[in-house]
Amino acid sequence: MYKLIALDMDGTLLTPQGEISPRTHAAIQAARARGVTVVLASGRPLEGMTRYLEELGMTGPDDYVISYNGAMVQRVACGSVIRSQLLTGADASLIASLADQQGVNVHGFSVSQGLIAPRLSHYTEHESRLTGMPIKLVDFAALPPDEAILKVMMIDEPSLLSRAIAALPGSLYEDYTVVQSAPYFLEIMNNQSHKGSGVAALAEHLGLNASQVIAVGDAGNDSHMVEYAGLGVAMGNATESLKALAQHITSRNDEDGVARVIEEFVLA
Repeated sequence: MYKLIALDMDGTLLTPQGEISPRTHAAIQAARARGVTVVLASGRPLEGMTRYLEELGMTGPDDYVISYNGAMVQRVACGSVIRSQLLTGADASLIASLADQQGVNVHGFSVSQGLIAPRLSHYTEHESRLTGMPIKLVDFAALPPDEAILKVMMIDEPSLLSRAIAALPGSLYEDYTVVQSAPYFLEIMNNQSHKGSGVAALAEHLGLNASQVIAVGDAGNDSHMVEYAGLGVAMGNATESLKALAQHITSRNDEDGVARVIEEFVLA
């Protein structure tokens, strides 16, 4: 019944140590052997996903990847784009200005410049380590208005970020997709970009409908794909709001939650 499995990475596919457990690896390979497409759907850039795609052997001409929270859907082997919906430099400048007003830090991802930030912060350095991308210091106010931007993130200590989120104007949520992927990350994308639209675009490309899709996640940025999928699954360690949206709750990411979903709904 299920022909496409979309997996979030951090907090879902990966253990707290950032690894794929042997049981989860085996379950994914068994599903792929049955002709099921497995796709990683992450807020990370492709550079931060490559190691895991290679570990899973998901680098062939029929393998796909969803990066930047759905802003980019592409084939792994050749990089050809199935779907992309991006921001502009003007958007990034506006978002950075709002972040400044609320006293929180910001960084973003530019198609041409990579990981960009107006100043260094602990969380931008964490992003750099996570993705393997160097940081380029850039004044967001000076970005060309038409520069292609994949996403912008407000980043700071959870208490500061929570206070900033509460004060953000409602228009931000009307004009953009705004999702919280971690207590210290608020991610802002084109309003047509989220993991749900990314998974839907890939399903359409493969000739599938939502009823044939399983989506598994743990955080706010997974909500759209969990809602879209025929079987939306929340991890045991997921936020309570995501659990409320899900049709099924599996075990935690340190208890082979992804493997258990695949074993029960695909391999049984």
